[in-house]
Amino acid sequence: MKLFLIAAAVAVATLTTPALAADVGVSVSIGQPGFYGQIDIGDYPQPQVIYRQPMVIERVPMDRPPIYLRVPPGHAKHWSKNCRKYNACGERVYFVKDGWYNREYVPRYQEQHRDRRDDRRDEGRDDRRGKQKNDHKGNGKGRDH
Repeated sequence: MKLFLIAAAVAVATLTTPALAADVGVSVSIGQPGFYGQIDIGDYPQPQVIYRQPMVIERVPMDRPPIYLRVPPGHAKHWSKNCRKYNACGERVYFVKDGWYNREYVPRYQEQHRDRRDDRRDEGRDDRRGKQKNDHKGNGKGRDH
């Protein structure tokens, strides 16, 4: 009987734990401190990189420019195991240092994209009175006016 109760308790814990974990989600976008992935260097200051030479796992066409990635600690060191997570096994990859990303890239990216965020936030607002416009679009009620 004890074995049956223990097995039942383990089964219940196993069935409920994944359901709880599935309810949790975090979304981090480029330009935020917790972002990992490819970044566009563009006209940013020369990035500080972890390794002077780009990492290459598979043969790479030399006519393509290298890509710059910010990855969690340990991913660059074990790049052959992690490159698929970033779809970058067939690329020349430079890993940017966290300090450069947080100190140089994030503030400048946020400044350059602040206007876009503000525009999206202000969409639908009447500039003269700060009230919502009533354009009858996207209300989801299927009414035609």
